[in-house]
Amino acid sequence: MSKPGYVRPIDFRHGRVDMNHGAGGRASAQLIEELFALAFDNEYLRQGDDAALLPVPAGHRLVMATDGHVISPLFFPGGDIGCLAVHGTVNDVAMLGATPLYLSASFILEEGFPLADLKRIVESMAAAAREAGVPVVTGDTKVVEQGKGDGVFIATTGVGVVPAGRSISGRHARPGDAVLVSGTIGDHGVAVLSQRDSLEFETTIESDTAALHTLVARLLAAVPEGSVRTLRDPTRGGLATTLNEIAKQSGVGMLLDEAAIPVKPQVQAACELLGLDPLYVANEGKCIVVCDAAVAEGALEALRSHPLGREAARIGTVTDDPQRFVQMATAFGGRRVVDWLSGEPLPRIC
Repeated sequence: MSKPGYVRPIDFRHGRVDMNHGAGGRASAQLIEELFALAFDNEYLRQGDDAALLPVPAGHRLVMATDGHVISPLFFPGGDIGCLAVHGTVNDVAMLGATPLYLSASFILEEGFPLADLKRIVESMAAAAREAGVPVVTGDTKVVEQGKGDGVFIATTGVGVVPAGRSISGRHARPGDAVLVSGTIGDHGVAVLSQRDSLEFETTIESDTAALHTLVARLLAAVPEGSVRTLRDPTRGGLATTLNEIAKQSGVGMLLDEAAIPVKPQVQAACELLGLDPLYVANEGKCIVVCDAAVAEGALEALRSHPLGREAARIGTVTDDPQRFVQMATAFGGRRVVDWLSGEPLPRIC
């Protein structure tokens, strides 16, 4: 006989998501209590309300970013959708020179999704949040019928603060500024593609997914305030598309040095095999820095002193170009236009 009030624990090893887990009743409450609340536990989440009451440091402005994560496959070398959801949103906040403080998370689960996989994703996400020092303070879970989702989608929102007077934006690049990148490009995209059913191939490349706010903080502490004009993480569309976005925002051109752009040989080989250009392949743990040329060497030194920036490189210069072209000096001595990405060669990459 069972004890009065006894509720059987969720079978995370063999169980699957069912519609009751999203119905708002006892099954929903149990999933929240035994998985989400346990994994993400912090003083704000423990408030138990539908929203979290949060302190904000005096003298700062709020920064807010939101992101949806629909990557396929959900697990890939070096990461999964859980840690990616944390890193991607933390980085969006950090790219304004802000300190990320809090995250929210919304899970859209498909009926029949293995609870073991969900537990693995949630625990990975919780570990990433703890490592970044940015807690998940509120969230939501919904379940859709089998066949109307793809396992799990995660939407995250990040809130941070930026000091008064700091202004870092894609609008601020100026002719003569230096263009830096914090490390090798294309790692994330190649790692994900290596696990796709239709493309599966062997590689030692792992995703570069990482939270970049401590790298940004070290950079900003090392150079004069205002000398860093723009920060951007080159995710979908890669380095090339992101630089075109900055050029358009700022009304400038850019000239890149092909030989200076860091690409791992394995990434280059995989891209050649797949007919891709590494410049357009997604990254999840790299940032572009546009800064005053006078501080470029100091900025590089600061980036390289951090574990996530050891392979940082100066890759180009901002130019005065009313056409806003991004061009590249090639290894053969010529120039070519590095245009916008015209389509989506790598769907479901983040």
